Amino acid sequence: MMPGARWYVVHTQPNGEVRANLNLRRQGFSTYLPRYARGRRHARRHDVVVRPLFPRYLFVALDPARDRWRSIHSTFGVSSLVAAGEDPVPVPDGVVDEIRARETDEGFVRLGLPAGVRPGSPVRLIDGVFAEATGVLERVADANRVAILLQLLGREVRVFVSPACLGAA
Repeated sequence: MMPGARWYVVHTQPNGEVRANLNLRRQGFSTYLPRYARGRRHARRHDVVVRPLFPRYLFVALDPARDRWRSIHSTFGVSSLVAAGEDPVPVPDGVVDEIRARETDEGFVRLGLPAGVRPGSPVRLIDGVFAEATGVLERVADANRVAILLQLLGREVRVFVSPACLGAA
């Protein structure tokens, strides 16, 4: 990142994060597209899918006084630069550094439990077969699984899911 530059948020077209990232880099902008790896099961196969951490968003470093930032609006894959009125709004200091600090050696952001969620906390599943179901976090089984107690068909059922599938209830 250049001296005097700050991070700003680019809103991309649907599923256009990679395209926008590539085209902004071609124009000479420094970008950051945080991604995470997620396991997927389909038809008895297990594979890993790479997804953007913030769907339809990526970060771009620029100095509005020095850089020609208005060209970002006409970049393929970009919908707009997040702005208040005419001026782009910078990301608060340290946010991008915090996300980067959670990256693995492969460049994927490690996803943990949502803030304030610990065993005994009420949680809501946001992905998977039981999406929108609420339950109680029983325990953290390992780095990739947590045990959730759900009320299904009049009884308590233990379900193991990825921490990325949880949201605070």
